[in-house]
Amino acid sequence: MSKENKRQNLVGKVVSTKMDSTVSVLVTRVVSHPVYKKRMKKYKKYLSHVSSVVPKDGDIVKIVSTKPISKNKKWQVSEILQESKILG
Repeated sequence: MSKENKRQNLVGKVVSTKMDSTVSVLVTRVVSHPVYKKRMKKYKKYLSHVSSVVPKDGDIVKIVSTKPISKNKKWQVSEILQESKILG
């Protein structure tokens, strides 16, 4: 198995593009409560590097894990899955 296959992929929504070559991506996942079995949404923000693809606020993007770029950046935007419908 090569190292190319071991990269993690996540899908999330871009919530901030105010930094240089960095966007903040909000990833949502659904988990079941251990006791009550109710399905809950959990959210986490990831700082992602932007190189060739430049997303806007509200875009749905796919991010892949990379080697650490800075203290908090360990992800990179690989593609835009859906453009935002916000006009501005």
